[in-house]
Amino acid sequence: MDKLPAQMTAVTISKPGGPEVLVPAQRPVPKPGAGEILIKVAAAGVNRPDVLQRLGLYPVPPGASDLPGLEVAGEVVAVGDGVTRHKIGDKVMSLVAGGGYAEYCLTQDSHAMPVPAGFSLTEAGATPETLMTVWHNVFERGGLQPGETLLVHGGSSGIGTMAIQMAKAHGAKVLVTVGGQDKVDACLKLGADAAINYRTEDFVARTLDLTGGTGANVILDMIGGDYIDRNYDAAAVEGRIVQIAFLGGAKASPNFSKLMMKRLHHTGSTLRPRSVADKAAMVAAIEAKALPWLAAGRVRPVIDSTFPLKDAAQAHMRMETSQHIGKIVLTV
Repeated sequence: MDKLPAQMTAVTISKPGGPEVLVPAQRPVPKPGAGEILIKVAAAGVNRPDVLQRLGLYPVPPGASDLPGLEVAGEVVAVGDGVTRHKIGDKVMSLVAGGGYAEYCLTQDSHAMPVPAGFSLTEAGATPETLMTVWHNVFERGGLQPGETLLVHGGSSGIGTMAIQMAKAHGAKVLVTVGGQDKVDACLKLGADAAINYRTEDFVARTLDLTGGTGANVILDMIGGDYIDRNYDAAAVEGRIVQIAFLGGAKASPNFSKLMMKRLHHTGSTLRPRSVADKAAMVAAIEAKALPWLAAGRVRPVIDSTFPLKDAAQAHMRMETSQHIGKIVLTV
């Protein structure tokens, strides 16, 4: 094993603001503590929470790196005490609590997963965050069953494109909402049963029409705002609505009597602040049930674009256009 350098290039948030505040800088290469591994990063996914952190709207959890970046893939180059799952030289992908926008990144041994067969490291770097988000929210919280209907808002996003494929692999029917014909086409190509252009169609009416009037059994929503009341209308009796973001606002005035009349469940979650043990449990479930879909080629991330690490600002500019389909990835 080559001796590790003392310093690395990382992308820092110089102050809260626009993409231009993402500035490459030299940082010490971190050293793994007990239960941690150090990854030489080949690729790092770009996610909406990175944008919120850059704007100063997403506080870093205690003990996490102040650098942005919530998922990486690469090679294990050092291990801490008590590491049992991975060894130096392994190719892994992992959700991380921060620090992904760098040449080296720490993660928990229990959070790293093997790079699936046939995946490039760029694809692997675009996988953990959406894989874990969809697994926990659609399958664990939403309890999606084969034969049920899933409605995904933002179907062409990184999370949306992953949700389409995972739900189809599970034997569910999938409806999505998107904001343009190119995104409609992309989602249908991925296997969605129908893609609803919210700019020209009412998603509630279309969902009811496409389900013979019964509605969606599970709704994955990253919009919030006035979608909350409309989700209650689009949901089936005993439907489960899972909130993962509030791009349209976190306050609403829904008619809550619909919750009672339809016996709905409205839940939600965030991933980053969850405990090490919580995330490890999700990883174990994913390795048992979802990674086989990836290894079989039934599920893989859709890559919109890649940017060199030093051009993280351009990657954020691309994300903020909302024109992207799938994942934006930084390559090291």
